[in-house]
Amino acid sequence: MELKLNGKVALVVASSQGLGRAIAEQLVKEGAHVMITSRHEEKLRQVKEELEQLGTGKVAYHKADITSYDEIKSLVQATRETFGGIDILINNAGGPPGGTFEQFDDEQWQKAFELNLLSYIRLIREVLPDMKQAGGGRIINIASSSVKQPIPGLILSNTFRLGIVGMAKTLSMELAPYNILINTVAPGRIATDRVAHLDQLNAERQGITKEEMEEKAKQAIPLKRYGEPEEFARVVTFLVSGASTYITGSTLLVDGGMITSV
Repeated sequence: MELKLNGKVALVVASSQGLGRAIAEQLVKEGAHVMITSRHEEKLRQVKEELEQLGTGKVAYHKADITSYDEIKSLVQATRETFGGIDILINNAGGPPGGTFEQFDDEQWQKAFELNLLSYIRLIREVLPDMKQAGGGRIINIASSSVKQPIPGLILSNTFRLGIVGMAKTLSMELAPYNILINTVAPGRIATDRVAHLDQLNAERQGITKEEMEEKAKQAIPLKRYGEPEEFARVVTFLVSGASTYITGSTLLVDGGMITSV
């Protein structure tokens, strides 16, 4: 299958580690030019050097805090100046703190909104002119399996991830005339630092070891294991490729069958 990604320009957010980095790696291997970004410049520099060894795609980095609209604008402009117009946007962000409703005040709700929903809105707004001018584009919003089944103790994430789905579904209709496809991809338990952190928190709440918590979680997954970041990234890479031309407005679970609802 020809993915037709060679020479395409992709902006991958929160890409110095975890799912974002894995997606950037797959895109580079397929020949796309990738702008990586996070708040940690030294980590970005290291990842850039590593990714450049993997494929024909070029890699650049730009440090940005995506809770700042000014920094988002600077990031998008830096991508244009480095590679030209943006063909692909991967919206991604670290999850907000775990906790229950009564543990969070207005400030914490506002921070989670700015990181996990408003940043996605702003990034889409900034890249749309490029995609419209090019006659098409691809947008992927990374969410969570909580958009299908809320996760206890993650009320902030459960709330704003669902907002992403509603926005993407609506935008899929508004952007279809421009051949801009937008989809949400929802990871289940993928072996990242974020999942390891949540396992540790859950283990402490339940009075068991982290290893016991991991084993308990795996037993709830039909495939009996956590997914690997590369497995998730391959799905995203297909959706942003030239091989995917008739999928938009969808929410796709990559969870090993963990969510049992239809």
